[in-house]
Amino acid sequence: MDIIPHRTDIYYAVFRLTREVRFAVNTNPGSFDRSNPRAERPTNSYGGYPSLTGVGHYYRLQVTMAGELDPLSNYLVNIKLIDGFAREAIVPLVQEHIYAGTFFGGAGIVQDIFRRLGDCPPNLRCDEVRLWLSPFLSVGVLASEYPMVRFSQKFEFSASHRLHNPDLDEQQNRRTFGKCNNPLGHGHNYIVQVTIAGEPDYSGVLMEIPAFERIVAETVIEPFDHRNLNEEVEPFKTLIPTVENIAKVIYHLLKPKFAERNAKLASVTVWETEKTWCEYVE
Repeated sequence: MDIIPHRTDIYYAVFRLTREVRFAVNTNPGSFDRSNPRAERPTNSYGGYPSLTGVGHYYRLQVTMAGELDPLSNYLVNIKLIDGFAREAIVPLVQEHIYAGTFFGGAGIVQDIFRRLGDCPPNLRCDEVRLWLSPFLSVGVLASEYPMVRFSQKFEFSASHRLHNPDLDEQQNRRTFGKCNNPLGHGHNYIVQVTIAGEPDYSGVLMEIPAFERIVAETVIEPFDHRNLNEEVEPFKTLIPTVENIAKVIYHLLKPKFAERNAKLASVTVWETEKTWCEYVE
């Protein structure tokens, strides 16, 4: 097997450490002592705390730090500092938005979270913040793009395809694509993550979620779902439907649709299986 050579001429090192903090905002405001965020001991560290006690809101906050290691500890940052700051400053902030009814699409609040992290100890350099509103929907901020916000959502469709290059003979196709060159094709349950970027409006909304979902559904999901990509989806009649090309085609289909809404399409990621996915950006 050939080994891809390492490009020493462009090598540089940087550490990016991500810590996920999980917490709930319960319907009953009294279920969490906002005056002492550390008073409640977690009974399920995996589920996080404050714990979800019934009907309420559950979130995952991902904080990414970037930089060099501390020479004494060899930490980029002590994760306890991130946990403590999140409990003392971020959880109460989210609660205030929820109870005041000012959460809306989440774009405004993730900007607030990013700004609050700018007040943390100087050894914490925040590179990215992402708040997961559901297992499939998130809003985030990159330090390099602030005050722009990134909004991501996952979708799914099922389709079949065959990997075959008509410029190759049968033996070359089998050697190149293996089982994926099966003449009758094969199928996948694809997952597509679409990410847009832009500055939210005065109410903290980047794009209304139903509008976002309609664009993706009408442009990609409905035309692709339960189709033979090679035979029924126009771009792949002349383009090999690899996961790389699927991500690129979806990006180009969606880009003008979001431009009409004054939102920039930041990236499209397609999962072919749980172990194989491709992101496409321009």
